[in-house]
Amino acid sequence: MTIYKDVLETIHMIEKENLDIRTTTMGISLLDCFGRDHKESAGRVYEKITRLAERLVQTANEVGDDYGIKIVNKRISVTPIALACANTTEEWLLYAKALDDAAKAVGVDIIGGFSALVQKGCTKSDESFIEAVPYALAETDAMCSSINLGSTKSGINMDAVMKMGPLIKKTAYLTRDTSCFGCAKFVAFANAVEDNPFMAGAFYGTGEAENVINVGVSGPGVVKEALAGMEGATLDEIAERIKQTAFKITRAGQLVGREVSSRLGIPFGILDLSLAPTPAIGDSVAEILEVMGLERCGTHGSTAALAMLTDAVKKGGIMASGHVGGLSGAFIPVSEDNRMIAAAEEGCLTFDKLEAMTSVCSVGLDMIAIPGDTPEDTISAMIADEAAIGVINNKTTAVRVIPVYGMKAGDKVDWGGLFGSAPVMEVNRFSSNQFIQRGGRIPAPVHSFKN
Repeated sequence: MTIYKDVLETIHMIEKENLDIRTTTMGISLLDCFGRDHKESAGRVYEKITRLAERLVQTANEVGDDYGIKIVNKRISVTPIALACANTTEEWLLYAKALDDAAKAVGVDIIGGFSALVQKGCTKSDESFIEAVPYALAETDAMCSSINLGSTKSGINMDAVMKMGPLIKKTAYLTRDTSCFGCAKFVAFANAVEDNPFMAGAFYGTGEAENVINVGVSGPGVVKEALAGMEGATLDEIAERIKQTAFKITRAGQLVGREVSSRLGIPFGILDLSLAPTPAIGDSVAEILEVMGLERCGTHGSTAALAMLTDAVKKGGIMASGHVGGLSGAFIPVSEDNRMIAAAEEGCLTFDKLEAMTSVCSVGLDMIAIPGDTPEDTISAMIADEAAIGVINNKTTAVRVIPVYGMKAGDKVDWGGLFGSAPVMEVNRFSSNQFIQRGGRIPAPVHSFKN
C-alpha cells in the first residue's frame, strides 16, 4: 500500500506540481586533448565531445518518455579550458568555438567549462584567458564561462576580482544587441565545486573520472504544494515536511540519472538536489517562502526562512541518495522566479537583501539586471562581497549580474525562455574604486587551517 501511495504521489508531482529533472549533464575530461598546438588541441576537444556525447540527448529523451518525467535540459561540462595554457585571444577562441560547435553537433542546450581557477593567483595564460572571455561569450551561442576567484583555503584573489568588472562590462557591450545576454552565460565563483551540473557555472573538475553523468533535479512547486494547508504548523513541522518532500524528489532524480547512466554505459556521478525556479507560475522558490508566512519574499524573515528551506532540502536529499553533490539547496535567480520578479518590482526585494540571502542559499547573486552605466569597480566590489561571504562561511557563492546597456533602474529586460525577465535593480551609487584598485589577496580566514 505504501509503494502504491508513493507512485501516485510521484505521478501527481509530475503532472500537477512541475516536478522535472532540470538537467542531465555529461561530464567529460579533456586532459588528454591538448596536443602540439592549439588548433590541433581544439580539434581533439571537438572530436572527443562529439564522440562521447553523441547519444546523450536521444538517451535522455528516451528515459524521460519511459518514466514519464520530463528532462528539461541536456548539458555537457568539461575540464576547465584554461588548462590549455593558450596565450592569445585568437587561440582561446579556437577552444570556445570548438566547445560551441560540439554542443550544437550533439544537440545539447548548453556546454560549460570555458573556465579558469585563479583563487590563489593568475598565470600569464590565465590573464590572457580573462581578456578573451568577453569575445568568446559574444561569438558563441551555447557556451558558458566561469572563473573561480577565491576559496576558504586560499583567500580571495583581488587582482583577479579587479578584472571582473571590466570583463562583465565588455561582455555587456559586445552583446548589447541581445540585451547583454552574454553576461547571463558568465559566473564569478568562490569555492566552486567540481561536480555542479547546473549552468552557467558548471565545469568538470580535474579530480573527476573520464566521463560521468551528473543529474540536477528540481521541484519548487512540489515543495510549495506540500506546505499548503499547514497554516497552524510550527516551523520545525514545516522543516520536517520539506525533508520528506525532498526525499521523494531525490528518489525520482536518482532513478532517472542511474537509468541514463546505465543506457549510455558510463558511471553515475552525483545528484544535485537544488530547488531551481523557472518563470512558470507555481515553480517559484520565493513562493515557498511566502507560503511559510512571509507577505513578500524580501521582507524581514526571508533570510531565516531560506536558511531553513535550504537545510531541510539537503537533509532530505542526503537520506535519499548516497551520491548527493553539486550545490544542492535553493537557487534565487531573480529573472527566473516569477514571485521574485514581483517582489523586486514592488520594492520589497532589494539588491542588499538578496546579498544577505546568499549567505544561506545554494549559490549567490544570480541573474540580476543592473543599470548599464554601473561602474566597473562597483561590479568587482559586488563580486568581492559575495566571495567574502563564501570564503568566511565555507560555502559556494557566485555572481551573475547583467549590466543592461542603455537601461536604468526601474526598466525591465526580457530574455525569454528559462532565463525569464527582470526589473533593472538599483545599486549603491557610492564608489568602491580605491578599495578594488588596491589589488593583492585577501588572506584565508583563520578557520581555514585544518591540517
